[in-house]
Amino acid sequence: MQNAFTVVVFGTVVLTLLVGVISMLLRHDVYDEIGEGGMSMDQSPAAPPLDSAAARAEREAEIRQMLQARNERLARQGQPQVDIEQEIAKLAEPSVPLGGSDPGLADEVRQLVIARNERRARQGQPPLDVDAEVQRTLQELDPDA
Repeated sequence: MQNAFTVVVFGTVVLTLLVGVISMLLRHDVYDEIGEGGMSMDQSPAAPPLDSAAARAEREAEIRQMLQARNERLARQGQPQVDIEQEIAKLAEPSVPLGGSDPGLADEVRQLVIARNERRARQGQPPLDVDAEVQRTLQELDPDA
């Protein structure tokens, strides 16, 4: 009985090793297929250009969905809802130009330049002219201004 058990165990091990080696040699690499199929990024349709009518319509539809969801959340909380059309019109307005007409942006850039000067002082470098550097940075952000 002991002899039969030994033969079965060794036979199973040898058979498993043979099947493993043969399957390794004959199979294609399964890992090469990861990311392929219907949900992969390579096969997704190309997005329309940002300035096209289709992109604007898609953007407006997504904004409308988000505003409707916010209105539903506000209604559940018992707070007043916002006018969706008015919010979309406000979001569609052109933003404030960067070239210095936004005082908040100029203040942030000034703070960054001051922090940069402090770093330069710690490194032994000469400080930058704060006003000139703020203007240069604002012009980099909006070259039309």
